[in-house]
Amino acid sequence: MIRSTWVRAAAVALLAIPAASVMAQGTLERIKDRGEFRIGYNPDSRPLSFTQNGEAAGYSVDLCRRIAAGVREHLKLPDMKVTFVATSFGDRFDAIEDGDIDIECGSTTITLERQERVDFTLMTFVTGGTVMSMADKRVATMKDLSGKRVAVLRNTSTEGALDAYLKENVIDARIVTITEAADGLARLQDGSVDAFASDQVVLVGAALRAIEANRSANFTFADELFSYEPYGFMVKRDDAEFRLVANRVLAQLYRSGQFAQLYQEWIGSVGIKPSPMLVAMFQLNALTE
Repeated sequence: MIRSTWVRAAAVALLAIPAASVMAQGTLERIKDRGEFRIGYNPDSRPLSFTQNGEAAGYSVDLCRRIAAGVREHLKLPDMKVTFVATSFGDRFDAIEDGDIDIECGSTTITLERQERVDFTLMTFVTGGTVMSMADKRVATMKDLSGKRVAVLRNTSTEGALDAYLKENVIDARIVTITEAADGLARLQDGSVDAFASDQVVLVGAALRAIEANRSANFTFADELFSYEPYGFMVKRDDAEFRLVANRVLAQLYRSGQFAQLYQEWIGSVGIKPSPMLVAMFQLNALTE
């Protein structure tokens, strides 16, 4: 009986070795073994990352295409395949930790708490949380939310920042959590919520999508921000070698000024001018070799 128990335990341990080996494997090593670079992106965060004509598109996605070129050159893999994997706000952290994707390129805010699970590249964007409402029922300031219902995406930094702001400023708004931006827009338009809270750049993208589908849609934004949201690309924790490859590409884009073309194509074209804080971010992250 003792020997039988030992054999079963040994068998279980052997089966666990491949899984443990995969988890311990560095990102660059995994990419080289697969011959594939897997980029996670959110299909519902226009203009940063979204699906257009069945393919990944947006400012963050284009930055990651440049990173893919850097990885291909670093590994000397001319035939490396680049695959875009749709992720949600809820599963993006697990996807990085489990190795299902090698980098997550969307609209993820860098926080210290999140760095207990993942690491981040250099900053890629800076925005802030605000609220959007229908033009005929405008929520002009955060104080106007008193007694109203506001939708916010669950499991996002915006949810926590909004809750903290409302409590700190004693604003008795009711938070309604949702899982997709499309749901927030639908609730806003049918009147089941009075405002939709998210990062300003994400809200602008959502509004544009709604306007394209319904020309009569008319949205407006509050005049203030309630949070500071610095974005970065999520990567595996404690994988300095891969993070350095990604950071070298981003820093080079910032140094050369090539980021300006990407910004204009995806964000400037929809009327959002770069804030002084964003301009400073590009300058501060233009690290030299």
